[in-house]
Amino acid sequence: MTLFKISALSLVLSSALFTVQAAVKPEAYAHSYQPVASVGKTQAQIVFYRESDEHPGGANIYIDGEFQSALLANGYTTFCVAPGDHSVGAFVKDAPSYQGKATQPWRSTLEGGRTYFLRLGDGVTGLPQAVRRADAEQVLQAMRKQNHTLSRASAVEACQYTEKQFKDYTLSSDVLFPFGKSERGSLTREGDRAITELVQQIRRENHTLRNVVVTGHTDQIGSAAANDKLGQRRAATVRLMMIQAGIPARDITASSAGMNEPLVQHCAGNKAEQIACYAPNRRVTIRVDGSAASE
Repeated sequence: MTLFKISALSLVLSSALFTVQAAVKPEAYAHSYQPVASVGKTQAQIVFYRESDEHPGGANIYIDGEFQSALLANGYTTFCVAPGDHSVGAFVKDAPSYQGKATQPWRSTLEGGRTYFLRLGDGVTGLPQAVRRADAEQVLQAMRKQNHTLSRASAVEACQYTEKQFKDYTLSSDVLFPFGKSERGSLTREGDRAITELVQQIRRENHTLRNVVVTGHTDQIGSAAANDKLGQRRAATVRLMMIQAGIPARDITASSAGMNEPLVQHCAGNKAEQIACYAPNRRVTIRVDGSAASE
């Protein structure tokens, strides 16, 4: 085989490998973050997340010296354990020695019924950082759940959630904005009224508000990047209007699902027909974590 053929073959194989890797990456993530429900007194829950950093590859998360997950940047994992004394470590590039199996720098007595939020530290010492829920969820709203690895930690249990406390509400983007628009100035009269009425409904149905997440969803027309930005801008506008209508700013965040959570798929026809077909996908969802007014 000539040098030219060898080089050509290497290029083909490299391109094929790159294509496979690129195809696998989206599968590493599941749905975008939504506020986790509470667990009962027989369990403690941990939400562990990793922000963008300079370290390539996964960060191995260990619970009691056993592998739980390999977190990629902008990913999170949620797991539950029995209440009591537990250790957690988080290491980047600890193969082949897998330091996390022997070194567990963070140890705490976890209380039943509580949820703990931890984020990756420097990835070298293995020490994670504890974060207040409100601060953590400001970051988590832009993250997706990790789903490409299986836990091998014997202490980890399937989370047994109490009856969910959150409620979901939906507003049609076609009612809120003209097609492709998102600014406050483009909000329709019907959209303004719909947001005001929704806030009144939320305040009637919830005695207290712990967290409100506004998420913009788009259709499948256009690029993923453009739709992510459109969803974020629409959610931000609705958030602003809800604040002006009486929801405390500290309790409400905005995020985008872009085109990733469609209700309708595979619409065909000309652009007008596709716009009409994809209408259910264009929406803004509002998830409210609160307590019922009757409680």
